[in-house]
Amino acid sequence: MQLLPAIDLRGGQVVRLVRGDDRRRTVYDADPGNALRRYREAGVARIHVVDLDAAFGAQPQRGVVQALARQAQDLPNGRGSIQLGGGLRDREAVEWAFAAGCERAVVTSLIVRDFDVFADLCRQYPGRMVAALDIDGGEVRLAGWTESADRSPAALCAQLADLPVAAVLVTDISRDGMMQGPNIDLACRIGDLAGTPAILSGGVRSAADLEAAARRPEIEAAIVGRALYDGSLSLDDAIAACGSAS
Repeated sequence: MQLLPAIDLRGGQVVRLVRGDDRRRTVYDADPGNALRRYREAGVARIHVVDLDAAFGAQPQRGVVQALARQAQDLPNGRGSIQLGGGLRDREAVEWAFAAGCERAVVTSLIVRDFDVFADLCRQYPGRMVAALDIDGGEVRLAGWTESADRSPAALCAQLADLPVAAVLVTDISRDGMMQGPNIDLACRIGDLAGTPAILSGGVRSAADLEAAARRPEIEAAIVGRALYDGSLSLDDAIAACGSAS
């Protein structure tokens, strides 16, 4: 299983939110490049970057994202290591992400609002589009978790099953930033329904959480944010835990 450290960007800084609430924001680093360098130098192959400004409908942080993608490529083994999410709601935004040097694009709203465009992008960029399902109490949320998709997870997964998506990213919103442990069963269930590997997101707090996820073949990767930044989980222990089932 792969470790995906999270770099959540707000106003050019590395932050973490609690359950997506911008009022409950903690700034961890004023320079996102510091976090990227630390992860890449530790041997992390892919990093999950989220543009929260774009996710909340503000001006996208394209200059920051482009600088991170360029930096990732300049570091050892850095080619194509950024997985970008947040505000990628149309074709232009997705194509910009790839042109900027990001390896993968993570989308949610586009799946619901313009599935034909999403499907076309999946075929145009096979294995590079990640379908993100952000779920709160069985409901899929959009636009930085501020809106309901009015579609069930099962219905959306049925649409994904025949597309060459890289993975389905499953976030249990109720656990995001809460340090209460991840919802591994939910990620596995969604991955099975979509017929694609799952990326676990939300609530990872310890090496034991990652070891439990690594034992589930449905899960290809786990996103870790707050636990790495507040020191409750060391980067070395996280990397070791992700490889514990291999």
